[in-house]
Amino acid sequence: MRTIPAASSVLPADGSSPALHPTLAEAAKVPASRLVPWMLKFQFDGKVDFFEIDPVAYAPALGAQGVADYRAALDEVRAGLPPEGETGRGHDPGAHTRFVLRYNDQRLAVLDRDVDAIIRTHSGDGRVAAWLEDTAEALEEIGEIDLALDWARRAVDFDKGYQSLAAARYWCKLLAEHRPGELVEARLYVFRRWPGSSTAAALHAAAGAEWPSVEAEVMTALRASPEDAVTFALTTLKDPALAWRLAHELGLDEARTWVALLDEYERIDPVATLPVHRRLVEAALEKAAPQNYRVAAARLARMRRLAAGTQEADGVEALIAELREAHRRRTRLLQELDKALGRESAVG
Repeated sequence: MRTIPAASSVLPADGSSPALHPTLAEAAKVPASRLVPWMLKFQFDGKVDFFEIDPVAYAPALGAQGVADYRAALDEVRAGLPPEGETGRGHDPGAHTRFVLRYNDQRLAVLDRDVDAIIRTHSGDGRVAAWLEDTAEALEEIGEIDLALDWARRAVDFDKGYQSLAAARYWCKLLAEHRPGELVEARLYVFRRWPGSSTAAALHAAAGAEWPSVEAEVMTALRASPEDAVTFALTTLKDPALAWRLAHELGLDEARTWVALLDEYERIDPVATLPVHRRLVEAALEKAAPQNYRVAAARLARMRRLAAGTQEADGVEALIAELREAHRRRTRLLQELDKALGRESAVG
């Protein structure tokens, strides 16, 4: 007797995609009369949530009659549900069943390559940008690229929320694969809707030799956000001198971005970074915490190395002495300073 391979027996040990299971079911020639009940039980009665049963993937194993039997079984489940809204206020005991049925309706529409059904089952009432992107992805799956691009663009234009931004990434991916000549204009459109370092970086990558034609617009828009402007100059343009200038002109106040900038600009003018290092030390010491002490002590040691042999060396030593005195009651801080600066403990 042929048996259906248990899902757990064919899942890779590293937890990666279980796509092998429907392939094995087909290879083992598992009868649809056994496969259909297993698929239903797995979805409606099982507790497994690490992968979904995709009827598109199982269609070769089911065969035409098996798919028809599967649809009929789903219809029986559907018929047994009370109308939505008649299950009492609050919790809907049929919510999971409705969710699984909707998912199957979507995947079976893809299996049928039915454009109208895909749009109906995936886009719903169009109230959610992610549903519009889902529609585009399903249309791409059946090779309807023009329609997929149209629905992806609808998701992009839905609003300026995070779902529309995610859809913009998908839209641009589709264009890169199927209409590369339209990609730069699309990336510029996305940047204008969501100006930031990440959308600017994507535009820069797409623009290539065309970058000079959009550079002024991008840099002007980024100035509204010092963190984005500096990050873009530093990580995408690879221009620490520009990033340094922007950080000061725009009043950058994001410590993490300053830290990244210091790492690069120290190679250009190490002494010029000392005032910024000092501000970061003082900011770290505003809150009494062991981690802050370690960070401040390490930064002071770094300042000492940067200033060595320059006219700023005495100023760094004076700062260290000043901080020791100002925080003489913070025993843990003094210990961290001793450790980082290589001195004997002066606590006691």
